[in-house]
Amino acid sequence: MKKIMVTGALGQIGSELVEKLRSVYGEDNILATDIRKSEQTSGPFELLDVTDGQRMHALAKDFGADTMMHLAALLSATAEKNPLLAWNLNMGGLMNALEVSRELDLQFFTPSSIGAFGPSTPKENTPQDTLQRPTTMYGVNKVAGELLCDYYFNRFGVDTRGVRFPGLISYVTPPGGGTTDYAVEIYYEAIKQGSYISYIQEGTYMDMMYMPDALQAIIDLMEADAQKLVHRNAFNITAMSFGPAEIAAEIQKHLPHFNMKYQVDPVRQAIADSWPNSINIEAAQQEWGFTAQYDLAKMTVDMLEKLSKQLQPKAIS
Repeated sequence: MKKIMVTGALGQIGSELVEKLRSVYGEDNILATDIRKSEQTSGPFELLDVTDGQRMHALAKDFGADTMMHLAALLSATAEKNPLLAWNLNMGGLMNALEVSRELDLQFFTPSSIGAFGPSTPKENTPQDTLQRPTTMYGVNKVAGELLCDYYFNRFGVDTRGVRFPGLISYVTPPGGGTTDYAVEIYYEAIKQGSYISYIQEGTYMDMMYMPDALQAIIDLMEADAQKLVHRNAFNITAMSFGPAEIAAEIQKHLPHFNMKYQVDPVRQAIADSWPNSINIEAAQQEWGFTAQYDLAKMTVDMLEKLSKQLQPKAIS
């Protein structure tokens, strides 16, 4: 990877990935694109609606990209509110990105998700290769996306790569409509209010990962030796699995007066119930050396420290 174009660059992953990539590969070698522009954007940036394949092609060609990282998508809970928009954006954008990568011979990355699994998938130690029958539009999109990436590799030789992300936790970007976003919101509310109302039921376990580990995983996979990749797309990766009570207990070690109550959202709870409790990551470990540095305890210390610096001055003013 020398010149990388990123779609959805202002989203939850993209906003941090762009900065990480620029620190590794150089600011001028990363083209950030999104449907809107942020005043905080620095470095090369272009407006792009990913459903516009011609503009996507022109931007990648003019930039001289050798790699496409396609992140633009509607997340799980948002997609359920508008499934037709989710299909058109998630699948139309992905097809355009794959076609541009085929036409310009680009290395390609797009993330899948634990949302690609469904109620009939084994919930404990979910295998890399297993039954995938999701019951959400987001999940359907992700399964179709995994298959399309495999197809473009097998049919056209596009160097497609991807991971199945668990819930991602970050202090940089606010939650953006995902089912696992409670695990981000709880830290914000712990500092701002000292309490939190969880929309996910007690005892609901989901896989999670701290954003620094997620960003490094993308780079590690993209830099991995292609000859060692058996699966290539949709690698299971995770760092931890917990429910709302476990994360609340960890926060209380640092903020003893923090308390949490439950007001379950039936839509997001149903989505969470259809996902695994824990997934098997042996394929990623064996094929490209995946590892995670943060567990729940280490992540909680860092989240509370970083968010305290961000939020407390605002509260005072």
